[in-house]
Amino acid sequence: MSNQSARPLSAEDQAILALESPVVAGHTCKVVLVDGDIDADRLRSAIAARLPGAPALSLRLGERNGAPWWIPDPDIDLAAHVVSAGDSAAFHDKTSLPEAVAGVFAQRLDRTRPLWRIDVISGLPDGGTALAWRIHHALADGSTAMHLAETVLWNEEPGPATTALTATTARAIRMASPANLPSAARDTGHRLGGLLTAVREAPRPWLRSPFEGRIDALRSVAFATAGLDDLRAAARAVDGATVNDAVLTVVAGGLRRWLEAGQGRLGVVRVKVPVSLHGLPHDAAGDSDPGNRDSFFCLDLPLGSADPVTRLAAIRHATRVRKQDHDAQHLDAMMRHLARTPRLARFAQHVLAHPRSFALNVSNVPGPKRPVRVLGLPVSGVYSLAEIREQHALRVAVVSLAGVLHFGFVADPTLLPDVGRLAADVQADAAALTAAAALTAAERDRAFTGK
Repeated sequence: MSNQSARPLSAEDQAILALESPVVAGHTCKVVLVDGDIDADRLRSAIAARLPGAPALSLRLGERNGAPWWIPDPDIDLAAHVVSAGDSAAFHDKTSLPEAVAGVFAQRLDRTRPLWRIDVISGLPDGGTALAWRIHHALADGSTAMHLAETVLWNEEPGPATTALTATTARAIRMASPANLPSAARDTGHRLGGLLTAVREAPRPWLRSPFEGRIDALRSVAFATAGLDDLRAAARAVDGATVNDAVLTVVAGGLRRWLEAGQGRLGVVRVKVPVSLHGLPHDAAGDSDPGNRDSFFCLDLPLGSADPVTRLAAIRHATRVRKQDHDAQHLDAMMRHLARTPRLARFAQHVLAHPRSFALNVSNVPGPKRPVRVLGLPVSGVYSLAEIREQHALRVAVVSLAGVLHFGFVADPTLLPDVGRLAADVQADAAALTAAAALTAAERDRAFTGK
């Protein structure tokens, strides 16, 4: 069934696999809410017809000459990849959709098969169906996962054509051209030293953040939404601010509300912000990986101000500096060079994953601009869930669909038992940012200081 050739795992793929442990799984999850009843057998047949267009979904882990490879599975059994979770109405008196999804998310993918699975959760209270699609992060990053969904799962409703190359990717290609990036071989030592200095000097508003601690294998999830056009309009209140700046602003505001209610400590929270580098030219990237092609930068989210526009301005300044310095592109070049020296690569990965490097990960991936359907039924929401990691008990992933931003939260319930409250606080802060951006500076000053 597959026309995908075997290929060795990239250094990035191997690093993602190495993150797994008894308490850390390696997959992401797309939760697709469909208005209507989805039959697992019919969905399986539909995916089978479109699977040749997504050959990556027929690759499984293998080995050649002692090295890990992606190997085509010519006899992929879709009955093991598209499964019915049963009529979930029986447990809805005791189990909410987030709890049901959390139970699926905590399960591991079968490494003897291609690393993906769709659990069809039917019998929702509104008569709809939830598709919990787990894909191993070594197989696909967020951008690739959305492309796979477009290929095998849904159809966009008719409308104006959209550009496949996003503005973020186009900007990354320009910034990562050989003229803009120094030689990785010459610059690696300098940048590794700078990385260590940045981590050592990272502000520590608490001796231990609420998200730092020894995690368990259990997971809790929560969902929130915000209007994409609303946040885009709010971003215009600060010159040059982007939708992603607004996303980071409302996450910061939600954290501020949540901390005030539960812990009462304010300051800053350092976040890791993934950056998609898909589309980089070969001479800048060094190689081409169809599954994973991303990097990141880190910045501090200010939690001290109640005025979301003030917060947005501070975040806009911080992201502008990180982009002007090409942090994500330089880090990508450095890590690709260090991959030739495994001990140095493992050391750098350990430093980058340390809680002092960042407290939580906040990603934002563009989704379909138009409404989509699965088996002819409308999709009312798509949420992205990404796995947490050791010493990082919370992760936030955002994906857009037809003018709505969907926030997915994954947490360790032993350390963060009220992630649903945090999701509600983020959604409330999105409304607050939208309202505040419509006010004048004087009106905001009166509203948020009481003067």
